This record gives sequence, structure tokens and C-alpha cells, in this order.
Amino acid sequence: MAKIDGVHCDISVVLGSTAVPVHQLLRMGRGAIIELEAGEEDEVMILANNMPVAKGSVTINGNRIAVMVSRLLPRPDTFR
Repeated sequence: MAKIDGVHCDISVVLGSTAVPVHQLLRMGRGAIIELEAGEEDEVMILANNMPVAKGSVTINGNRIAVMVSRLLPRPDTFR
């Protein structure tokens, strides 16, 4: 188990995406809102070291936000 303790993994959750022209992006200031092409009930993509590994949903538990994993994605052939 000691060898696993030294392994680092960055976890990211993609809530949605959108396309914004650069000129509009440059005009944005603090507090600007960027609307995503996703709804609050849509699944989110969970990435491990920028590789998609699962899908899930955002949940709120008290004052904490969490992501509940709903399904694992198949691993690419290069990792088998």
C-alpha cells in the first residue's frame, strides 16, 4: 500500500461548456457570468488527469457541493 500513497491524481469535474468569442472574453470583468450549454439536471464528466473516467451528478449536502458517480466509463485499449 505504501507505493500507492505516493501516486498523485488530479480530479476535475466538467459542469458544461460553451463557446465565447475572444473579444467578448476580454471585455468580461470580475463577477461576469458565462452561461454553459448544460442544465442543472445534466450529467457531469469526471476526469482523472484530464482523461474521462466517469459520469455523475452534482449534489448538495448541507453547505457542501459533491459529485455522485453514476457510471464508470470504459477504459481506452491503451490502458488495458
